[in-house]
Amino acid sequence: MARGPKKHLKRLNAPSHWMLDKLGGIFAPKPTCGPHKTRECLPLLILLRNRLKYALTYTEVKYILKSRAVRVDGKVRTDTTFPAGFMDVIHLDKTDEYFRLLYDTKGRFVPHRITKEEASYKLCKVKRKSMGLNKIPYIGTHDGRTIRFPDPEIKTNDTVMIDIETGKAKDFVKFEVGCMCFVHGGKNVGRVGTLKHKEKHKGSFDIVHIEDAKGVEFATRVSNVFVIGKAGKPMISLAKGKGIRLTAIQEQEKKFGWTS
Repeated sequence: MARGPKKHLKRLNAPSHWMLDKLGGIFAPKPTCGPHKTRECLPLLILLRNRLKYALTYTEVKYILKSRAVRVDGKVRTDTTFPAGFMDVIHLDKTDEYFRLLYDTKGRFVPHRITKEEASYKLCKVKRKSMGLNKIPYIGTHDGRTIRFPDPEIKTNDTVMIDIETGKAKDFVKFEVGCMCFVHGGKNVGRVGTLKHKEKHKGSFDIVHIEDAKGVEFATRVSNVFVIGKAGKPMISLAKGKGIRLTAIQEQEKKFGWTS
């Protein structure tokens, strides 16, 4: 019997949004245990080699990371399979570039280039709120952070703005009707819109209805929704497409200027 966690990952079993070629080898990088789940993260190896094209091989990625040139959320990371995830801020020291990991409307991770000012903070979704030892209140966020003594108004599913240098919450946005949302799971992943109304279903999943900038309405589970700002005012810059999903015909028109 196997002892401990699995240390290998076959290429065919890797998440499809990594977009690894099927014939490129037998194995894929197995993400280290960290702040994001295996199927909801992007290892630094794939980010630097396959997305940003700063390296051609695994060995080159290892040299870059061992030179302590890459920071994730302000901390130097030298592990090639460290799991970077949704909303993480990546800083490359040598080129002085900043990226925020977001999803596109096809569910793939996009390293969205941002300014130095925007890279000073990140947004975190509140996953739980509880009372700890010695009656100390705390909240737990989607990236594994624990923040003690939060604002009493902060509840589960709200979003807090974290100062990356200090690790403290600077601001927060309530999960309420009229807020601006980013869908980070489910069939509508990558879409951005305004929360229209919430539905409670006892014994099942709570559902929210969201309307995007084009006026198209869709529904998803509450657990898939990440608040990014108040009505029409996102706290972060959005990637190309602004979270609006196009149909196959609309994509064809945009790409070639003609329809079939």
